[in-house]
Amino acid sequence: MHLVIISGAARARERSNTAKIITAFLKGLEENGGSAEIYYLSDRKQWQAAAEAFQSNENILFALPLYVENIPGLMLEFLEGLNPKTKKGTRIAFILQGGFPEGSQSRCCEKYLETLPKLLGCEYAGTLIKGDMFGLSLTEEKQREKMLEPYIEMGRLFCRTSCFDKKTSDAFAAPEYMPESQIRMFNIFGRTVQKIFMGRIAKKMGCRGRLDAKPYEINE
Repeated sequence: MHLVIISGAARARERSNTAKIITAFLKGLEENGGSAEIYYLSDRKQWQAAAEAFQSNENILFALPLYVENIPGLMLEFLEGLNPKTKKGTRIAFILQGGFPEGSQSRCCEKYLETLPKLLGCEYAGTLIKGDMFGLSLTEEKQREKMLEPYIEMGRLFCRTSCFDKKTSDAFAAPEYMPESQIRMFNIFGRTVQKIFMGRIAKKMGCRGRLDAKPYEINE
């Protein structure tokens, strides 16, 4: 199969977690004999070519990060410029990734994505959801490869089926909710660990001030 992949991420390709996921997914797709052309909406120079590829191909995949419970504004702007297809047969699937670990955090966006293909004159081919991907670009190479390995397998599967079936996608998105015991452990120990981890990330990104600084706080 030949697939058109469009990244809806706002970050530039070299800094994008979505781009890394696309690369892993493409590896699995190509291992099973598939091929793809990829467009990144973060580069507006690619928009025209992406729109033309959408119109001339029947297998479309949008990959995107979760933004405030839904799709990035950049992707929405691109979608608003597309002309709905008049010829039936095109299928649209989605890869949705986010920083929250629970699959439930992405369900609102999933419901929205389910409606999009019909508005564009296409059929819905499923949504692959995975959370806890915030640190993908910040981890060491071995850990990053481990995080991306499931996407390679899903690329192989998608090449065979041309869709993400609901049962497989729900299993991929697990956990739907964090166990209460794990939440209690986080409240006891996790906040301190997270504070140290986020401090290291901020320092690595050039932050020089305190993360809990309140420069605009009003003291009465």
